[in-house]
Amino acid sequence: MAPPTEDFDLLVVGGGKAGKTLAMDRARSGARVAMVERGMIGGTCINVACIPTKALVASARARRTLDRGRELGLIVDGAEADVDLLRAHKSDVVDGMVALNHKQFLDSGMDLVIGQARFVAERTVDVRLSDGGRRVLRGADTVINTGTRPRLPAIPGLDAAGALTSESLLRLESIPGRLIVLGDGPIGLEFADMFAAFGSRVTVVSRHSRLLPREDAEIAAAVRDLLSGHGVTVLLEREVARVGRDAGGEVTVVLEDGLELAGDDVLVAVGRQPVTEELDLPRAGVAVTAAGFVDVDEHLATTAPHTWAAGDVAGSPQFTHASLDDYRILKENLGGGSRSSKGRLVPRTTFLSLDLAHVGLTEEEARRLGHPVKIARLPVSAIPRARTTGETRGLWKAVVHADTNRILGATLLGPETGEVITTVQTAMLAGLPCTALRDMMITHPTMSEGLAMLFAGPADD
Repeated sequence: MAPPTEDFDLLVVGGGKAGKTLAMDRARSGARVAMVERGMIGGTCINVACIPTKALVASARARRTLDRGRELGLIVDGAEADVDLLRAHKSDVVDGMVALNHKQFLDSGMDLVIGQARFVAERTVDVRLSDGGRRVLRGADTVINTGTRPRLPAIPGLDAAGALTSESLLRLESIPGRLIVLGDGPIGLEFADMFAAFGSRVTVVSRHSRLLPREDAEIAAAVRDLLSGHGVTVLLEREVARVGRDAGGEVTVVLEDGLELAGDDVLVAVGRQPVTEELDLPRAGVAVTAAGFVDVDEHLATTAPHTWAAGDVAGSPQFTHASLDDYRILKENLGGGSRSSKGRLVPRTTFLSLDLAHVGLTEEEARRLGHPVKIARLPVSAIPRARTTGETRGLWKAVVHADTNRILGATLLGPETGEVITTVQTAMLAGLPCTALRDMMITHPTMSEGLAMLFAGPADD
């Protein structure tokens, strides 16, 4: 027999960035709020994605800095990665942020419900609690924010071989001597570069003609050169036929052209899929797309009344900052507004040994849309700050409207460009011409100073 239904002003199913921020905000304002979370306090980002991986990226970068010690006037010998220390560093960062989130949840006054939710009617879930109990919760407004999980392609032998994902790799007990990475996107390449720094011999297998197909082709080529310089083998335009693991633990990845790759572990990083199958969304009147994402309009409303979705599960760009902006949309729209997700300027950064930061259009996208363009390029070696640090690798590239001098997009590969790209984004949002950055007084020597150099003279191209 089901327990009695408990009513709330807001019910949030899944504690990702958008959902947890909205839940705390509404609870602090005096609304009665319940948030159901399976147990990953703080969401994917804090537990198994951006926070732990960037903690390890910091370790990988430190490892490479130690390798360059003599260039910087230091004698550093015998530095090596220790998997136990790496795990402790990652766990310290994650555990601290999880504890902070948990305290914020409780302090906000929300009802934090730990368990698995399944819809039984519109805006109503039956929750199997982690302690064995049950609760039935209903919201006047309900938000679905259950996120995504790593996608495993249908490659023969992949499951039996014990293939790693971006989540399980974080729990490794040892650093693989040979790591094979299937995938050419940001997640796979971050791990490839990271484990190469930790001492693994890494091979990346891509089905595409270049790495990072979403990025500017010129910059993607520079990323390949960067990885190759770190000893990473890159195989392009290759399809995987099957994967196996022998009795001795060795993994074999057989490509369709017959090439066999031997490794100690294989990482699958070919994208993520929405967590919707367990929710029984049809009973809530909520439609999903062909790929399983919750079907939402530009206001993040689903096909059911007073039911919304946000973050990765709603098909939003899979970044925590995009999910946070989804919270802003929901906050306004639940209050009767009409804020839209259309036309958002969403930046992104891939954290290799150098940052790969992007905002706006790539050159290919701008030309395809028919914009008259001129291209600005700057080697990182030209930036004084880069010379002081000894890290002069990388390339900056911007796409400028030839008639208005407005910045259409920029892709920056180099140190600290994840910070620098925000200045470009601000100029784009303000509608400033690139000459505003060219002529702005910028602190010397900083990496941001490179923007004045980048826009000093975009060439017609």
